[in-house]
Amino acid sequence: MYRIEISVHRFMETRSDFLVMGSGIAGLSFALKACKYGSVVIVTKRSCEESSTKYAQGGIASVMAEDDSYDLHIKDTIEAGAGLCHEDAVRLVVENGPDRIRELIELGAKFTLRDEDVLDLGREGGHSKRRIVHATDFTGEEIEGALIKAVKKNNNIRIYENHIAIDLITKSRLESDIKSGGKDDMVLGAYVLDKNKGEVKSFLSKITLLATGGAGKVYLYTSNPDIATGDGVAMAYRAGAKIANMEFIQFHPTCIYHPQAKSFLISEAVRGEGGILRLKDGNTFMEKYHPMGCLAPRDIVARAIDFEMKKSGDDHIYLDVTHMEGYRIRERFPNIYKKCLSLGIDITKMPIPVVPATHYICGGIVTDLYGKTNIRRLYASGEVSFTGVHGANRLASNSLLEALVFSNRAANVAAKELREIPSEEITIPPWDIGNAVDSDESVVVSNNWDEIRRIMWNYVGIVRSNKRLKRAKRRLDILLEEIKEYYWNFIITSDLIELRNIATVADIIIQCAMMRKESRGLHYNIDYPQRDDINWRKDTIL
Repeated sequence: MYRIEISVHRFMETRSDFLVMGSGIAGLSFALKACKYGSVVIVTKRSCEESSTKYAQGGIASVMAEDDSYDLHIKDTIEAGAGLCHEDAVRLVVENGPDRIRELIELGAKFTLRDEDVLDLGREGGHSKRRIVHATDFTGEEIEGALIKAVKKNNNIRIYENHIAIDLITKSRLESDIKSGGKDDMVLGAYVLDKNKGEVKSFLSKITLLATGGAGKVYLYTSNPDIATGDGVAMAYRAGAKIANMEFIQFHPTCIYHPQAKSFLISEAVRGEGGILRLKDGNTFMEKYHPMGCLAPRDIVARAIDFEMKKSGDDHIYLDVTHMEGYRIRERFPNIYKKCLSLGIDITKMPIPVVPATHYICGGIVTDLYGKTNIRRLYASGEVSFTGVHGANRLASNSLLEALVFSNRAANVAAKELREIPSEEITIPPWDIGNAVDSDESVVVSNNWDEIRRIMWNYVGIVRSNKRLKRAKRRLDILLEEIKEYYWNFIITSDLIELRNIATVADIIIQCAMMRKESRGLHYNIDYPQRDDINWRKDTIL
């Protein structure tokens, strides 16, 4: 066990064998496996139910039908990934999928059945077969609920809600002669702000897993919940972890366009069941862009919609399901039907106004096939990580699958590593506020937040150019300096932590986008419109 020497008033510390940042499918499934080998602490910045997992409508892609195969799922994934998928990682995830699905069912997750004991499998864009395991259109909520119920029953797991991590505690942070992120560096835990009490605590651990999800809030319009501010990527980057492929930002093609909807997602499964994309004049257009039409991969659909909207000047297009039987729509998509009806849109009788919105980041913290990063004792899983599975464009419904498989593998390897970690005596310095004072200018935080998100949407969006990227970088550099000054001068708050993180992640995205001199998958640069397999069939690593 660690022995910590702390003498500063109100500085608190918590110790555990495993520290998990995030309470989505990646963090919770890891915790349920790791708790068999040691004590687990879960830190989550809102309630443990609030995560991107909760809002996943479509489902989990897995080979569960007799007419499907691992090879077909692998092929679909690699084709969607535009030449950058790591085949070993893809094969690993696909072949482990059915076992992870069965584990969820054993935990109590109730998926939609076609017949007794036969899963009702859906189809989504880019998939050649029906393989989407779902709970109507509440899949994420069903999975999240089952995992939380199991976690709360376990006495070896403690959950700290309304706590937000500030930075990782590393050996290099304590010992100036060790290089940050170098081979001798290791993660010892994290400094965490208790949002309710305004106190900074140290959470010390032998193993730390980052499962903080994505960074959709870096952009102005997103399908992500408000918590998706890139915290894990930003903390890992500052600690010296390798980050890869952050230029590949997936824009979901169909988020509802309505002032009261807050970018409510219309699942890709709607198109999988026969939904048709139409322009405002009623004409279809996807047949011009891809042989699969409305079922083309997300990058192609989002770019086609963006192009058609810019060509026409329209602010949205339509997703039409009025040709489908009304009872079938209500049974398959009860959540979407109810939400749209609350906005005055009866989707059985009128088309749904939709626009693309930031949805998923295919890059992240570089890990090996066991979720390990380049810093000792630091693991990552879920959207925060880069495993090589998604390449330059994620195939629909592969994200929950990836999180389950890698969290399972990470927990097994982390348990072995835990046994090899010796007892240590470590002195952790308290969080030092220095000369910082309470800020009376919180408007600075909100203004900078808004400016960053608008810069990213306007200049680093679905279509990019060298000029736009340079302009974004110049403006962001100024904001980064302002935020840095603000961070050191004022007492830390949750809003300031998130602002600092979205600024860091925005900078990483721009850096990666400027490095890639081609167009591939989710990264489209009008100055390099062609895919270049000779020079750029490789990952972008910072």
